[in-house]
Amino acid sequence: MAHHHESIIREPLMTGKDMTYARITDEILLPVENKPNKAWWIGFIVSALGAMLWVVSISLTFWYGLGEWGLNKTVGWAWDITGFVWWVGIGHAGTLISAVLLVFSQNWRNSINRSAEAMTIFAVICAATYIVAHMGRPWLAYFTLPLPNQYGSLWVNWNSALMMDVFAISTYFSVSLLFWYTGLLPDIASIRDRAKGLRRRIYSILSFGWTGSLKTWQRFETVSLILAGISTPLVLSVHTIVSFDFATSLEPGWHTTIFPPYFVAGAIFSGFAMVQTLLLVTRKVLGLENYITMFHIESMNKIILLTGSIVGVAYITEFFIAWYSGVEYEQYAFINRATGPYWWAYWSMMSCNVISPQLFWSSKLRRNIPFSWALSIVVNIGMWFERFVIIVTSLHRDYIPSSWAMFYPTWVDVGVFIGSIGVFFTLFLLFIRVLPSVAIAEVKLLLKTASEQAKMKQIKEGHLEPAEVQYYKESLTKYDSVDMADYENV
Repeated sequence: MAHHHESIIREPLMTGKDMTYARITDEILLPVENKPNKAWWIGFIVSALGAMLWVVSISLTFWYGLGEWGLNKTVGWAWDITGFVWWVGIGHAGTLISAVLLVFSQNWRNSINRSAEAMTIFAVICAATYIVAHMGRPWLAYFTLPLPNQYGSLWVNWNSALMMDVFAISTYFSVSLLFWYTGLLPDIASIRDRAKGLRRRIYSILSFGWTGSLKTWQRFETVSLILAGISTPLVLSVHTIVSFDFATSLEPGWHTTIFPPYFVAGAIFSGFAMVQTLLLVTRKVLGLENYITMFHIESMNKIILLTGSIVGVAYITEFFIAWYSGVEYEQYAFINRATGPYWWAYWSMMSCNVISPQLFWSSKLRRNIPFSWALSIVVNIGMWFERFVIIVTSLHRDYIPSSWAMFYPTWVDVGVFIGSIGVFFTLFLLFIRVLPSVAIAEVKLLLKTASEQAKMKQIKEGHLEPAEVQYYKESLTKYDSVDMADYENV
């Protein structure tokens, strides 16, 4: 038998023949070291226009106040908190891919963790803009922190879930940023060593003197594991605390103990969908088919299927508990969601989040790239509707019919949300322009064991069972980056 730790029947995590360490570096750094192509410019211009809309909308909000939004006395939380929870949820997949899969030694994370981590950083930034904006007096945002101030002692309510939000999300952002940047150090050093002039000086500063010595790598791996260990509970805790914004209230439709696990599952669901949305485009535009393979795409689709099913069970559980409680106000809150004036939002949520992911039971659809990309967008639309349904439909009809009111968003509401998407994509496009979107150092670890090239070498050595070789060849037929002609005579 071949002396390898990687089984032949496992699908390769990197494809391509004649792969070398130098070729991996060259291909991944190609978009960083060369001028951007037309596709990048089109995406950047569209995203930048969206970011400009955000600047205009948020400026009007700061100048005139929250009256620019469609809020009223009954619905005091609407698109702002919907957008906030949506962005925090999207930021969860990055930490899950980077930290949790690292702790469990899942090597398929190596090709996708860098982009997912960057997505986490940018999503949390977009979420933070909502936190500041809906404060009403954003210039006093520092009141939420235990800092000395000119007004004397300032006692914040530490029992409030909103205060927990501030500290949970700021901690999450800090750890995620440190984890992301630590992982970048060896790759920044690679860019530094290949650059000249001003670029070399800039990347030299950013690399923090990385030398690539044995001691440096040992410390790098130790720090990565420590940060992964810290980040893993944050994946569960952050969105749990976000769910406390609702679950600790007495509002029918919010006051439910299933919210913490339900919100965490929904966050991973929407986060992986956004990773899929970004990486399928990045993979094609930057020519990274050898590194982001069909195995990665199918694995993420399986996680979307799993978490989508968990979210569906949570929806059913909410209805059951409302019926079982015998509380007429709780029962009405859920009946109103499905049949009231916002029925269209509820059924959009159910269609996108519960029904559409079940299509991934089909292996052909899991491996269909255009379908996977379209469904990833559908999932995130559905998750936005979920947050909208939870927030608005629970508020617009309360105990007293005389205070019932409908929420209608203004163009500023819409502008802030669409603009935040523009900010997110602008940041992501700038990221892939100046830093490698795939972790070079980590992908190189796959070359000798988990690559198609390494497995072909095992086959050619002739020590493998024919059934194993046949099984492996059949698994490769779904790869769009594998030339099956190479296997005709094997």
